[in-house]
Amino acid sequence: MGTAISLDVADDLPDATLRALADDVFDWMREVDARFSTYREDSEVRRFERGELLLSEASEDVRAVLATCADLWGATDGFFDAYATGGLDPSGYVKGWAAQVASDRLLAAGAVNHCVNAGGDVRARGHSAFGRPWRIGVRHPWDANATCLVLAGTDLAVATSGVYERGHHVRDPRRGAPAQGLRSVTVVGPDLGLADAYATTAVAMGRAGVTWLDRLPGHTHAVVTDNARLLRSPTLPVAP
Repeated sequence: MGTAISLDVADDLPDATLRALADDVFDWMREVDARFSTYREDSEVRRFERGELLLSEASEDVRAVLATCADLWGATDGFFDAYATGGLDPSGYVKGWAAQVASDRLLAAGAVNHCVNAGGDVRARGHSAFGRPWRIGVRHPWDANATCLVLAGTDLAVATSGVYERGHHVRDPRRGAPAQGLRSVTVVGPDLGLADAYATTAVAMGRAGVTWLDRLPGHTHAVVTDNARLLRSPTLPVAP
């Protein structure tokens, strides 16, 4: 998916078990990349886009993701659009979804204390190896070596979408042009796939995305505007 994946399992389990859990996570991420990559010509997403693969022939995961993207398009009044760039690109949901599935698998396998980080989209559960809630840094949108916020919790899905690495790559589907107004959007909620999609949606909306996030039930957020204002929910789980 063009990004780095990291895993921290804090449970006191045998080394062989920990290695098997890690292998399962990374095997899953490689499987997701093979199916959803927009860079690989043989991925299911690219083959479907070219008309070489019918939706009925696609894997269950691909069908489920595309159905969710369609639902998100309707729920966000078209601002979450897997076709915003002209071709099919569900990456605004897939990365968070893949990390959420990896976390769910770890939990089902008995690893109740873990943190999965997919390129800055983080699913954390339980406690760190130090026995404390996980601390998740939100990258400073102008300084790659600094954070603008640190969040903390024992059950967090934290997704960030921004323009500080790839430029204004999120498009406003209404104008058909790169979105402007928000430098970074972080969304915290119960499901990382949806948090990822909502962060992308807010960036696409521009400054109107802040008001939209304020009305989003069950989620909190932190937004950095293009003119360096930090706006955040009063209940955002900021570390003490």
